[in-house]
Amino acid sequence: MDIRKVATVFGGTGFVGRYVVARLARDGYVVRVASRRPDRAAGMRLFGDVGQVVPLYASVLEERSSVAAIEGSDLVVNLVGILAPGRHAGFTAVHVDAAARVARLCASAGVGALVHMSAIGADPDGVSDYSRSKGRGEVEVQRHMAEAVIVRPSIIFGAEDHFTNMFAAMARYLPVMPVYGGMTRFQPVHVADVAEAIRRIARGLGRGAGVVEGSSAEDIFAGSIFELGGPRVWRMQDMVRWIMRAAGHPRRVFAVPPWLARIQASCLEHLPGRMLTRDQLSMLYVDNVVAPGMRGLAHLGISPLSLEIAAPQYLARFRSA
Repeated sequence: MDIRKVATVFGGTGFVGRYVVARLARDGYVVRVASRRPDRAAGMRLFGDVGQVVPLYASVLEERSSVAAIEGSDLVVNLVGILAPGRHAGFTAVHVDAAARVARLCASAGVGALVHMSAIGADPDGVSDYSRSKGRGEVEVQRHMAEAVIVRPSIIFGAEDHFTNMFAAMARYLPVMPVYGGMTRFQPVHVADVAEAIRRIARGLGRGAGVVEGSSAEDIFAGSIFELGGPRVWRMQDMVRWIMRAAGHPRRVFAVPPWLARIQASCLEHLPGRMLTRDQLSMLYVDNVVAPGMRGLAHLGISPLSLEIAAPQYLARFRSA
């Protein structure tokens, strides 16, 4: 690939972003790591040659900095998302308005490819503010740039995640592990597989050839939605039990009754860090698996890593000496 091709990754300093930036640099892109904290991307310069990975200040909440980050790009990847409203921005600002801004600016700048990160369960009429905002964001992206590709992962796990590591850490100190939505189904997907999916979508769109021989990239990818899940569907309580065993701290699981969970969430959502909110609780009682017939990792030729294979390597650090 021509080294002069430019990719802009919004949210590039985040959990998924670091993996995406590394793969795009490997494919020869000059990668702009667009973030409100470009200092956090300093070490990412090592992902490529000198000057190939470029940290820069840009916020999807701001028009001017977004314009500067997108201008001259061949590919834009928007990974920005939040799990709970923050002090500076809520779900609508980040998942709807910012998604629309990036898509609109990409269309006006003539960007050849846009990959937008959403989530399984995104629905304008969903059960939670999170899922509704994600769904409305998808509508806005498609309205401004119909050829944009939307990627919806299930729970993403990996060495730096806040999911498996949280339960492993808690198991070291709690005699009983509380679990919310214990019977809800999830399809955890490894962060490297999510990043590789974005890479293959970008490569297909960039070179004008699709995965299926004899078909154009436009026929296969443009305007597509991919749902990404791992090789196994888990019940939440079974997944938590496995994580604790892998971390060397098996504990009994307590399925928190919904009425008690709502009381707890109404208190915890006001504490720093927002460990659990009522909106998140609503999501925990809705299955989060790839829908039948949706395009996914298999369509991109990716054999996903399983939780059982990948997680023990990094959960071992939680074991007793």
